[in-house]
Amino acid sequence: MHCDNPPCVSVCPVDATFKRNDGPVLIDNERCIGCRFCIAACPYSARIFHWFDPKDAELYKDQPYDVELNVPQKRGTVTKCLFSADRLRKNELPYCVSNCPNGVYYFGDKNEDAVTNGTTKETVRLSSLLKENAAYRLMEELGQEPRVYYLPPRGRTGTIPEQNKNENHV
Repeated sequence: MHCDNPPCVSVCPVDATFKRNDGPVLIDNERCIGCRFCIAACPYSARIFHWFDPKDAELYKDQPYDVELNVPQKRGTVTKCLFSADRLRKNELPYCVSNCPNGVYYFGDKNEDAVTNGTTKETVRLSSLLKENAAYRLMEELGQEPRVYYLPPRGRTGTIPEQNKNENHV
């Protein structure tokens, strides 16, 4: 959720969880001691503990650790979405945004009131997108100020389009 007031940062006894100046909340797995206080503090269940060696541990075993990529990961540490911190540093869209074939993810700057998706590359006003689509954030009442907004689906009536009525649907 990359909150503006992330409770996970304040509970970390070794400062492994931190908020970068440009917004992403990151975890330094070289510092993480696996206490899981950050998991308990996160109201969004956005963190995962590595009980076992990560499935790609062998792939990254000889790679130097990179906090922005969070690889290689280690058993006994915590991980989460990093908002593709490595790409943000290069002014590129996060991987999920640039690779979504449906263009449903938008990313941008709230202060500049501009967002774009990976498909159309069109820039739109964030304030308009949020207002026109009844956007919401999860558990806003908690005061963490999550930076992720959700747009409810539009145009779903639950009926089968006319051209598909005679087709078998599974």
